[in-house]
Amino acid sequence: MSGDAGVGSFAAADYVVFAVMLLVSAAVGVYYAWADRGQRSSSDFLTGGRRLTALPVSLSLTASFMSAITVLSNPAEVYRYGANIVFYGVSYVITMVVTSEVFLPVFYRLAITSTYEYLELRFSRATRLLGTVLFIVQTILYTGIVIYAPALALNQVTGMDLWGAVISTGLVCTFYCTMGGLRAVVWTDVFQLSVMLAGFLSVIIRSVDQQGGVIPIISDSEQGGRLNFWDFDPNPLRRHTFWTISIGGTFVWSSIYGINQAQVQRYISCKSISQARLSLYINLLGLLFILLCSVFAGMCLYSVYKHCDPWTAGLVSAPDQLMPYLVMDILRDYPGLPGLFVAAAYSGSLSTVSSSINALATVTVEDLLRPYTSMSEKQLSWMSKGMTLLYGVLCIGMAGLASLLGGILQAAISIFGIIGGPLLGLFTLGIICPFANSKGALTGLLSGLVLSLWVGIGAQFYPPPPVMARPLSLTTEGCNLSTAGNLTWTSTTPGQTQMVLLADSWYSLSYLYFSLIGTIIAVVVGVLVSLLTGRLQVFNTFSLTASPDYKYPNSSHVKEGSTDCLSLLHMLMIMLSLTSKLILTENRNIYKKADTILFSLFFEL
Repeated sequence: MSGDAGVGSFAAADYVVFAVMLLVSAAVGVYYAWADRGQRSSSDFLTGGRRLTALPVSLSLTASFMSAITVLSNPAEVYRYGANIVFYGVSYVITMVVTSEVFLPVFYRLAITSTYEYLELRFSRATRLLGTVLFIVQTILYTGIVIYAPALALNQVTGMDLWGAVISTGLVCTFYCTMGGLRAVVWTDVFQLSVMLAGFLSVIIRSVDQQGGVIPIISDSEQGGRLNFWDFDPNPLRRHTFWTISIGGTFVWSSIYGINQAQVQRYISCKSISQARLSLYINLLGLLFILLCSVFAGMCLYSVYKHCDPWTAGLVSAPDQLMPYLVMDILRDYPGLPGLFVAAAYSGSLSTVSSSINALATVTVEDLLRPYTSMSEKQLSWMSKGMTLLYGVLCIGMAGLASLLGGILQAAISIFGIIGGPLLGLFTLGIICPFANSKGALTGLLSGLVLSLWVGIGAQFYPPPPVMARPLSLTTEGCNLSTAGNLTWTSTTPGQTQMVLLADSWYSLSYLYFSLIGTIIAVVVGVLVSLLTGRLQVFNTFSLTASPDYKYPNSSHVKEGSTDCLSLLHMLMIMLSLTSKLILTENRNIYKKADTILFSLFFEL
C-alpha cells in the first residue's frame, strides 16, 4: 500500500466509543460499591471475600497480562523481527504448570492476603519488608509508564489529546478501584478484555478483507522472512530464538504469575483451590489466543506496508505507533472502529493499572500497616480504600514524570522485569530449599538484584549489535512520498567511541535471560550462605501441598537433617551445571572451573 501522510483523524463516533468504555468501567465500580456496602473487613475489599469463581478470575488474569504496551508492541515486534515470539506459548504452558503445582498450593493454603507474608513466616520480617518495598517501587514506576507510553503513541497518530487521555484513564481506574475493590477490578477486567479482543479482531478482519484473504497475508509474511519459526540457535546472546523465548520467557512469566501480588491476589480470591487451579488453565487458553491474535496482527501490518514502511518513511516516529497508524489508515472509512481500537489499547492500560493499584493497596495494608498498628477491621477497610486512592494519584503523577524521562522509558520497563527475577529466586529458595535461612535469603536476593541490574543497565548503555537482534529488512520503494525516495531500512546502533570489555558478551545477553540470571543467583547464593551461616534445619514447606490441614511449621516442627539437605543440594548443583552449559557455552574454562568448585563442595559435605 502506498504511504499517505493523511491517514485520517478521530471522528465524533470514535470519541463516543472511547467514552462508553470509560463509563461502563466506572459503572461497574459504582455497582459493586453498592452491592458490597455491608463489607466489614479489609479482606473483603482486597480479596473479594474469597468467593470468586474460576471464569471471571481467569479472564481478569488474562486482561491484567495484556497491557496497552502489549497491544501496540507485539504486532510491531512481528513487523520488525518476525513471528517467532509465538514460542511465548511454550513459556506460558510451563509457567501455568509451575504456578498451579508449586506456588498456588503454598499461598492458597496459608490463606494469606499478601504474598510477602510468606517471606516473614519462612524467613524474617526484614525479608518481608525488603520484598514489599521492591514490589511497591517497581509497580509504581511501571504503572506510570503503562498509562503514559500508549497515550503518547496514540496521541501522535490519532491526534487524541494526550493529557486528557492520561488523566481520564487514571481517574476512572482509581474511581472504580476505590469504590468496588477487587470484585470491581475483576469484573471490569472481564469487560475490558472483551473490548481488547474486539479491537484486535476489527483490525485483523479489515486487513484480511483488504489483502484478499488469509493466504496472501501468510504468503507476504513468508516472502518477507517474517515466519522465522525454526531458529534453534543456542547462543544466549541472540535476542530471540526458540530457547531464549521458551526458557527465558518461562522465568519472566513465572515471576509474574507465580509470585507477583497483582496476579496471586486474583487466584487466591477463588472460593476453592480447585477453582483457583482451573482459573489458571482457562487463563492459559486466553493467553494463547491473544498471542496468536497479536502475532497475526503483526503479519497483517507487514502485508499492508511491505512496500512502504511508515517508520522508515518518517510517517511515524516510533515502532509503537505502527498499529495506531494502520488503524487510522484502513479503518478511516468506518467511523467508530478506530475508536474501538483505541478503547482496546486503553482497556489494556486500565486492566493493568487497576491490578497494580489494588495490589499496591493490599501490600501496604497487610505488610506495612496491619503488623504495626492496632486498627480494627473496619478501620483497615477504610484505610484500604484510602491507599487505593493514594496510589491512583501517585500513578497518574508517575505518568507525568514518565513524560520527562524520554529514552529512559524502555530502561525502566526492563528494570521492572529485572527485579522480578531475584524475587522469584527468593520465593523459590523458601519453597524448594528446606534448609535456607533468613541470612541466605537476604544475601541471595541482594546478590541477584545487583547482578541483574548490572547486566540490564549495561545493556541500555551498550545495546547488542544488530547481528544478535537481526531486524528484518523494510523498504519504502512503493511509497508515493516526494521526500521518501527509494530507501531500504538497515539497523544502526548509536556510535560508541570506546567499547568496554563486556559489551560484546555480558551486556549483549538476551534481555529475556535477565530474569533467569536474577533467579539462579538468588537461589545459589542463598543456598551457599545458608550452609555457611547456620545449622542444617529442615522446613517441610512441601507438606503444604500434601494436606489442606497442614499448618506452617514453627520451631517445634524443625528437625535436624542432612540427607534431605544433601540430596537437594545435589539437585541444585545439577540444575546449575545444566544452566552453566547453556549460558557459558562460549567460555568452557569458566564452566569447568565452576563445576569443579561445586562438586568439590558436595563431596566435602
